Amino acid sequence: MLEKTSPPPTPACEIRVASVPAGHVYVRHCSSAEPDGVRRLADPRPNGAPSTSARWWPPVMLQPEWVDAHHRDFDVFHLHFGFDAQSPAQLTALVDALREHRKPLVYTVHDLRNPHQPGPSAHDAALNVVIPAADRLITLTHGAAGTIHRRWGRAATVLPHPHVVDLPLLDRARPSRDRFRVGVHAKSLRPNMDVLPVVRVLADTVAGLPDAELQVNLHREVTDPASPAHSPQLLRELHDLAERDRLTLVVHDYFDDEQLWDYLTSLDLSVLPYRFGTHSGWLEACHDLGTAVAAPDCGFYAQQRPCHSYGHTQDDGLDEESLHKAVLAAHAQRPAPRAAVRHRTRERADIAAAHHALYTDVLR
Repeated sequence: MLEKTSPPPTPACEIRVASVPAGHVYVRHCSSAEPDGVRRLADPRPNGAPSTSARWWPPVMLQPEWVDAHHRDFDVFHLHFGFDAQSPAQLTALVDALREHRKPLVYTVHDLRNPHQPGPSAHDAALNVVIPAADRLITLTHGAAGTIHRRWGRAATVLPHPHVVDLPLLDRARPSRDRFRVGVHAKSLRPNMDVLPVVRVLADTVAGLPDAELQVNLHREVTDPASPAHSPQLLRELHDLAERDRLTLVVHDYFDDEQLWDYLTSLDLSVLPYRFGTHSGWLEACHDLGTAVAAPDCGFYAQQRPCHSYGHTQDDGLDEESLHKAVLAAHAQRPAPRAAVRHRTRERADIAAAHHALYTDVLR
């Protein structure tokens, strides 16, 4: 049983939001840098997480018991992501608890296809509960809004993805070099990644450019036979390509933010090896730092920020020629477009104001 708490004093006109999550960089940057009339509750610590941990998953706020205990503490419930493990029945129970306490539900549709799940059925079942139940919907691109309207007959407000990299770093100079570095970060081989076909094309393309090099990064767990992410076939082929000087293979632990920004800045082109997906925070970070992106046409990446598109879907596989052309275009069109501090600052303020207006409207 969750202990009930008394609500904190609420400043006049302040809107209190139970955001799932609150601490993620996307959600943090949906607030203005200055007080904007919205206060998002801190993420409750999951059971077992130490008091010093910033971990928010699995989200405690998704429990109907939490809503029952804390409904006086918030005005609006805003769901972003983190409900991968929730069954439709559990999500229905959450919706019922919110309705019982007359708390409006806002849902930002980041993913129409979950990149962490090999098939669409589980996420579709979750969306079939949350999207019809939400009082307001937000998404990041007009393409996603169109899909939401076709599938569920619901209108979604389109708000752009805010900056990912902290604003002061957007002015940081990029390193000067005379090589064109193409990078693929395979991370821990999420189900939406199809790495080897992409890397093979990139290795051939880069070999035909006199000043280019290819770097492939992997998380260390991919090399661990005891890890679910272990992939011997992938490792064999990547090591073979590395031994033939077709690429540089870098294996490492998870990057912290500063390491990630340094890595992205070290690339001239970051290739996203996805075969399904919807939107990308990685793409936004590259735009913040001035790194070109080649993104597949399986989602709405090209509607987010300027990028080079290539054909890659789960049904049709990889269009090798389009990926080859995307690399050549990125090589020819240097430097890549880069976010300006002034634009990202204004955009963030506009996004925050739009959220405040939407929350105000849904509370009427």
